[in-house]
Amino acid sequence: MCFSCFTQNFWNLLVLGLADGFLYALVAIGYTLVYGVLQLINFAHSEVFMSGAFAGYFILNGLIGTGSPHGLSSVAYVVIGIAGGACGGGVIAFLLERVAYRPLRRRHAPRLAFLISAIGASFFLYNLAGKEFGRDAVEIPAPFTNGPVFSIFGAQVTTYYIVIAVSAIAMLVILDRVVAGTRLGKGLRAVAQDAETASLMGVNIDRVVSQTFVLGGLLGGAAGFLFGLNTGVVYTMGFTPALKAFTAAVLGGIGNLRGAMVGGLLLGVVENFGAGLFGTQWRDVVSFGILVLVLLVRPTGLLGERLGRSA
Repeated sequence: MCFSCFTQNFWNLLVLGLADGFLYALVAIGYTLVYGVLQLINFAHSEVFMSGAFAGYFILNGLIGTGSPHGLSSVAYVVIGIAGGACGGGVIAFLLERVAYRPLRRRHAPRLAFLISAIGASFFLYNLAGKEFGRDAVEIPAPFTNGPVFSIFGAQVTTYYIVIAVSAIAMLVILDRVVAGTRLGKGLRAVAQDAETASLMGVNIDRVVSQTFVLGGLLGGAAGFLFGLNTGVVYTMGFTPALKAFTAAVLGGIGNLRGAMVGGLLLGVVENFGAGLFGTQWRDVVSFGILVLVLLVRPTGLLGERLGRSA
C-alpha cells in the first residue's frame, strides 16, 4: 500500500475514474434495461460493445484516412463516430433479441435456456469478429488532437476526457427523458412492472422488448467507440469492460437506470483509487471485490428498485 502515492495523485485518479465511470455507466444501462424488462442478463452485451467499436473504426477509417482533423471537423467526426458505433451496437443488439431471445420467449423456455443461448451468441460473435477483422488491435484514426485542455488542482483534463464526459452525459440525460416521458418509455416501464397486465392493456410486448435491446445496444455501441479511441479496437476488447459494467449495474441496483449511472461512476472512481493505493495490478481485484461485497451486504444494490418503479 502506498498512501503517499494516492494522496499525491488524488485528482489525477479522480479524473481518470470519472472518465472510466461514464463508460461503465453507458454499458451498464444495457444490462439494466434488459434485466428490468425480461429479468434476464444479456451475457452477449460485451460483443455489442465490441461491435460498436468496430463500426466506429470502419467509418472513421474511411472518412479520415491519414488526415488530421481540427476545429469543427473534429466535432463532426466525433459525432459521426459515436453515431456509427451506436448504430453498430444497436443492430447487433436487435439481431441478438430476434435470434437468441425471441424464439425462446415464444416457446416459454426456462431461464437456463436464455442464459445458454446468450453465452452461445457471445462466443459466436467473439470468434466471428476475430476471424473477419483480425486478431490484432487496430487504432481508430484520431478525430481530434488529444492534449490537456485545463487542469483541476494539477490534474490534466485532456480532450479525450471531455469528449467522454460530454457524450456520456448527453446520452444519459436523453435516455432518462425517453424512459420518463415518451410513449416508448411508458411501455417499457409498464412491461417491466407487470408484463401480463401491460399486454392486456394493448402494449406490444415483442416490440417493447426489441426496442429495449436496441436502446441498450445504442449506448453500449457508443461506449465501445469511445473506449476504442483510447485503447484501439480488437475482438477481445469487450470482455473486461462489460464485466465491470455488469458490476456497476449490480452496485447501483440491477434494473434501475439511475442506479446504473451512479454505479458506473462510483465503480470507476473506486477502482482507480484502489489502483492508486495498492498498485495497478490490484485494479481488477478491487472492482470484483466490490461486486462480492455488494452481493453480501446489499444484494439489491445501492438504489435497489426495479425499472418499472424507479424511472
